[in-house]
Amino acid sequence: MKYPFIVVLAAATLAGCAVPSPYTPPPTPATRAVGESKLAPKDAAQCIGQKWADATKQQVWMQYMLANNQAFDVYVPGQQPPAGSAAVVRKSANGPGSWLGFRGDDSNAAGALSQCQ
Repeated sequence: MKYPFIVVLAAATLAGCAVPSPYTPPPTPATRAVGESKLAPKDAAQCIGQKWADATKQQVWMQYMLANNQAFDVYVPGQQPPAGSAAVVRKSANGPGSWLGFRGDDSNAAGALSQCQ
């Protein structure tokens, strides 16, 4: 059984139209790099969200952070935007694919990102 994602359109989506590609992940100390994915950002975000939803049987929030499907935050089950633990998915600066990061304290959730590389 598939569990639904709740997609939140952020105000940053409109502002993101002016940002040139490729998008580089924000250098914030709260977000740690997990690795790269061969999947496009939208596909990687959906993969992460679906893995978490299936494993926990809870709703997962996915938030668009940048237009043109270049950046997403996928919140750990039980967390909601704008704050909380989340997978950070951005267009890779190294070509096709995605940069994956994690913001928060849930060490079990960070391991799930490796399944979508």
